[in-house]
Amino acid sequence: MALMQLNEETIESAPKPAASLVLLRDARTAGGLERMEVFLMKRHSASKVLGGAYVFPGGKLDADDGEIVLSEQLVQSAADLHLQLQEPEQSPEGAAALYVAALREAFEECGVLFAQHEEPGKEIDFLETAKRLSAHVQQGRPFSKALRERAVRLDTQALVPWARWITPKTPTVSNQRFDARFFIGVMPKDQTALHDNFETTHSTWITPKQALASYCNKEIELAAPQIMSLIGLTPFACTADVVAHAKAQRPPKIEPHSTTIDGVRAVCFPGDALHPVSDKILHGPTRLWFKAGRFEPTEGLDRLLMDF
Repeated sequence: MALMQLNEETIESAPKPAASLVLLRDARTAGGLERMEVFLMKRHSASKVLGGAYVFPGGKLDADDGEIVLSEQLVQSAADLHLQLQEPEQSPEGAAALYVAALREAFEECGVLFAQHEEPGKEIDFLETAKRLSAHVQQGRPFSKALRERAVRLDTQALVPWARWITPKTPTVSNQRFDARFFIGVMPKDQTALHDNFETTHSTWITPKQALASYCNKEIELAAPQIMSLIGLTPFACTADVVAHAKAQRPPKIEPHSTTIDGVRAVCFPGDALHPVSDKILHGPTRLWFKAGRFEPTEGLDRLLMDF
């Protein structure tokens, strides 16, 4: 398994707006136990961004995302989405476009479609609709046009803002910066999530603790935002608890502070002694070290498997 490489480049340009969907489901084990699982996909090893790492579905904002907002192909207004995102500095249209980006990326990368028919009360044939929309996308046609032709609107009500991650100017394992909003979404029961075999080469449903264990056992690679997000999910027993928590909080804005100490890169989060924000706002460690191509807390990798 190829390890992630340390980036030494400092990037002065503004981070690119992006969105990710933390897709969750409640599952039952063979022994009858219920557990909450998260969907992770392995990025293609040749990818310029986190190649070979396991990530949530997501990507940068497209110009067509704004067209979907302007043409009102959403089940909620831009003003309502602006209030839900809780970023006053954003325009209503800009806030709504971030929801669109998360929903579009989820469809493009793993085939999950959160949508409603534009006619109230009319049901969607999700299998047929997804098939048609996928054909449009593969032909390079705008997603907004494909939605109009299928008479569907994106179901923004299915998403709840979870966190905002802004890449530091000296990223640890990337040469690009993103201003990414992470949304929570519960997997629709009548659909199937699967990697696209293009941008992503493998996918899995896994509990947050199992994902962290796989990382510690060097079975998968994870970047810092994914590690911290998985840790943040570990206290919850079911999707309803996560959704309720997300709705009750203001999504934390996380701007990791990157620094090098004694030749080792450290990524510090709010609450750490080396971070300019003194209040701790994340569940888990306040600092991860990048050693031998992997992120780990000061106490070592095994700390990720313990309760915080």
